[in-house]
Amino acid sequence: MIKLTARPPQQFRGDVLVFFVAESGKKQPACRNTQVKRWLKRPWKAGDFRGRKGQCILFYPGLEKGGTGEIAARRVLVVGLGKPGAEQNGLREQLRVAAGTAAARASGLKARELLAVLPEKVGLPPAEVAECISEGLVLANYRFDKYKTVRDEEEDSRPVEKFLLYGGLMSQAPLRRGMKLGRRAAEAACRARDMANEPGNVWTPERFAEYARELADRTSLECEILGTEEMEKLGMGGLLGVGSGSARPPRLILLRYHSRKKNPTLMLVGKGLTFDSGGISLKPAAGMEEMKYDMCGGAAVLCAMDGVARERPKRLNVAALIPAAENLSGSAAIRPGDIITHYGGKTSEVVNTDAEGRLILADALAYGIETIQPDAVIDLATLTGAAIIALGHHRTALLANNDALVQRLEAAGERCGEPLWRLPLGREYTRQLESKVADLKNVGGRPAGTITAAAYLQEFVGDVPWAHLDIAGTAWNFTKKSYVPEKGPSGIGVRTLLELIRHWKPL
Repeated sequence: MIKLTARPPQQFRGDVLVFFVAESGKKQPACRNTQVKRWLKRPWKAGDFRGRKGQCILFYPGLEKGGTGEIAARRVLVVGLGKPGAEQNGLREQLRVAAGTAAARASGLKARELLAVLPEKVGLPPAEVAECISEGLVLANYRFDKYKTVRDEEEDSRPVEKFLLYGGLMSQAPLRRGMKLGRRAAEAACRARDMANEPGNVWTPERFAEYARELADRTSLECEILGTEEMEKLGMGGLLGVGSGSARPPRLILLRYHSRKKNPTLMLVGKGLTFDSGGISLKPAAGMEEMKYDMCGGAAVLCAMDGVARERPKRLNVAALIPAAENLSGSAAIRPGDIITHYGGKTSEVVNTDAEGRLILADALAYGIETIQPDAVIDLATLTGAAIIALGHHRTALLANNDALVQRLEAAGERCGEPLWRLPLGREYTRQLESKVADLKNVGGRPAGTITAAAYLQEFVGDVPWAHLDIAGTAWNFTKKSYVPEKGPSGIGVRTLLELIRHWKPL
């Protein structure tokens, strides 16, 4: 829970009162509360606190000489913002990181209630200050422990139950608007983390479909689920082939948000591999438990649609497709050397069954583009280990056929602290996919693996503006930040998509 309060911080009697201060070079960090400013003097002179990024210091008002003074809170936490800068996206990230630091420290103190005093004069409009602080607090407060049946009373931390924001003399209307934007985006990302954290025996293709139906039932979204019979009639050999080795049949999930008929339509596609063993081209056993995360693209798209349904953009229609399947090695599993026929008739030689993501995405892309006729398409997928080799866990690989769409995505990612890096596409890479027995093959060898995977998808998008985000390196074990789990899923892509949709302009 997070909300604004007009009550002065001095009257807050909760667990943790937070102030944010910037690094000031040789000067003591400035704080608008005179009492806290006085408390900071000694730590600053001793060199223990400078207001650096990630730095924080804790005070206990009741220990002050002369009684509790003017502050009623049980604890006062001062968090450093780092050096102030002129770059807007950098300032936004400073606030998210500082808020995440505050939430993490409060969690370690087992605080139930936290009041954050929004910093002034940080170079951002009040609405953006409230948005970024809200994002950092909510994202850092995330936990996934639903399957723990025994609670350790001596555990090191617990989530904060209630966050309050105080804006001082800043206008309440923009603060409330920014807080809502930040909270919605962060909560949507946390829902995507929840989906990814669920084990493969719980988050199945059918559970993906059930969640979509539930979302449509409580919102204005339209939902359609295609099962194996519909896929067979439509000739979706990619989805059917990948799902053939599992007792749990594949699903193709379609969600649509309508604003006005004349508005442009953005189509989102997310890879929903709820578990990927590699199929007959079996993955190594070590680390295979992480392959429950192979549905992070689908989770990002589904949770972004949840945000769309709540915010109801007026200038854009949004459609989402999530091909969901399990890639297992059952007796009916697709084999290396098999030839499949995708939706639309294009054939593919399956050289490696562990290159399955592109097979299910190809069907979804081809079907969605033909039936929905979108103005732009974006797909997200944990598609290639090669993306991790190329970019590590710090940037999402971006490949596209439209420069304007790339610029919009890059800008949205930078504003959200989810940076992307564009890789090239070209016919020279597509030639690596040439097959002697089919229209193409599903792998192009080790060289440029991320690019050739995108080149495979490009064969199914035609001329529509399209961008592919390979989130294999960022969907889990993302760059260490105060508001991102050190291990496990990050919820990457959700906030970038919402940011893009919020500021959408025709291409």
